[in-house]
Amino acid sequence: MLRFMRQQAGNWLIKVLLGAIVIVFIFWGVGSFRAQRGGRVALVNGDQITLDEYRETYNNLIEQLRERFGNNLNEDMIKMLQVKKQALNQLIDKKLLVQEARRLEFRVSDKELADSIMKIGAFQRGGVFDKRLYQNVLGRLRMTPEEFEIAQKDAMLIERVKVLITSSAKVSDQEVREWFNWANALVNIDFVRFDPDKYKDIKASIEEIKAFFEKNKENYKTDAMVKVRYLSFDPDAYGSKVSISDEELQDYFDENREEFNIPKTVEARHILLKVDQNAGPEDVEKARKRALDILKMAREGKGFPELAKKYSEGPTRDRGGYLGTFKRKAMVKPFADKAFSMKAGEISEPVRTRFGWHIIKLEKVNEESSLSFDEAKKKIQKKLTGNKSKNLAYDEAEAVSDVSFEGDDLLKSAKEQNLKILTTDFFTKKGPEKGIKSRAKFASAAFDLAVMEISDIQEFENGYYILQVIEKIPEKIPEFKKVKEKVRVDLIQEKQEEKAKKDADTFLSALKSGKSMTTESKQFNVTPTTTGFFKRNDSIPKIGFEREVFKAAFQLSPEQKLPEKPIKGSRGYYVFQLKDRKTPEAEELNTEKASIKQKLLQEKKARTFDALIAQIRSNSEITIKEGFLD
Repeated sequence: MLRFMRQQAGNWLIKVLLGAIVIVFIFWGVGSFRAQRGGRVALVNGDQITLDEYRETYNNLIEQLRERFGNNLNEDMIKMLQVKKQALNQLIDKKLLVQEARRLEFRVSDKELADSIMKIGAFQRGGVFDKRLYQNVLGRLRMTPEEFEIAQKDAMLIERVKVLITSSAKVSDQEVREWFNWANALVNIDFVRFDPDKYKDIKASIEEIKAFFEKNKENYKTDAMVKVRYLSFDPDAYGSKVSISDEELQDYFDENREEFNIPKTVEARHILLKVDQNAGPEDVEKARKRALDILKMAREGKGFPELAKKYSEGPTRDRGGYLGTFKRKAMVKPFADKAFSMKAGEISEPVRTRFGWHIIKLEKVNEESSLSFDEAKKKIQKKLTGNKSKNLAYDEAEAVSDVSFEGDDLLKSAKEQNLKILTTDFFTKKGPEKGIKSRAKFASAAFDLAVMEISDIQEFENGYYILQVIEKIPEKIPEFKKVKEKVRVDLIQEKQEEKAKKDADTFLSALKSGKSMTTESKQFNVTPTTTGFFKRNDSIPKIGFEREVFKAAFQLSPEQKLPEKPIKGSRGYYVFQLKDRKTPEAEELNTEKASIKQKLLQEKKARTFDALIAQIRSNSEITIKEGFLD
């Protein structure tokens, strides 16, 4: 069966369908099975993890993060999330679980494997396994069918281990109730904030400034700098070498029809009357009656934009409630369900969402449609040209990388390939000031290299790069006179912080001794404020999202209304006391019980599975290449 599939498979990669094999290529970080170029990065009970496997897994994680964070993803975030460590841990876990499956004598027959592959959507056309599609999908991933089958078999073995371990997990009704009460508890607090910036009379003598500098010299080190020569392989430069046949264009169109579907959209206005999610029935009904009065005026012929400007409490008020054209997913479900069921010109009954009551007027309906091949042809041409250009750029970078081991080799290879070597000025870890788009990533790759060391192929925003550090300037502690003003500012800020903390401590001690928050506030020139009720992980009214305040506030009780110490937040020190606390009503659980139970079950299964991996790890011999994660 498998041999037959290998011989018969063919056609183009359907990139958008690769989500169907996410368990193999992303979740478990299965890497390229090409020759083990670059050696191994780890040994797991004798089984090696290659550099190519690691690179593939790392790149997959970066792509996931880029989809999630977009342009906000930068080198600092990548380091904070420890993506390098995540990638290696995924591969180690995979090796361990496959080894565990074999220890348990689990098997996957050729028929089971073939059946699973034939069910993967990326290899199907019209819901049926396409024997021509299979080979080229894998070819575009630079994998052979044999290599993919090994990966798929491993994934199936891991899934069997997972099912065996997690099948015993259960969630009781009591656990559901406890979680619901915890997640939906409400607290209301009175608070004051001691803002360090308000202490304007803080001074610092020259002796204090010098002493502060001596104590904190390391904080004033100059940045390390490097100078780099590099080769750039920009896919745009290879476009003229690419040719796309009409057959390729048609194949891509046939195999990716969903990509050319234009979803239904609507154009609408709305009037919003805000109602808090936790408002009582009386407040909800009062707002609904107001909405009905406005609806009556709208249906009697009064202009909807004018009514929105007068009555709406939403951000679109000044635009007459105009929301523009939007897809179903752009709006919360109750709003979208109603809007997409209406006809142009209709005005809806009031619709309740977590924001309040909405009256919707539908302006226009744009029905779902699809681009024809002729309409899509230019887009496909551009996409396939981009893909092929990227491959050509990588292939040329790889050809240079394969024969470059020392500085002279890189220069020689560049000359032979008629490539221009570029050189940066000295730069810090922020990256070069000019000439490089992905500054932070470029800098990160450069600072990982020793002097004259040549990097692996690096993929940045505008293509592939090979870097070589040719000079480094280490960080150093500057002379005091050069940083005197910065040290003075830092010292004053520290003194302001200390003063704010001291006053907050004194204030809290007074409250603990039985004194009134209102009376004590006057002595410290702070204003007591009541937040109103809030849940865990809500934005705290009049404070904002302060994790430590949340944590301390929900530990308070009628018996202990004050925290043990002032809570440091992003804008100063908070002292607060419990005003009131609410537990959700039992009836509120009924509508959410099933979904909560399912959520808790999945979490319990995940914890059980993680515990298994941890246990296996503790009994395994895992060796990571020295310095690899530094």
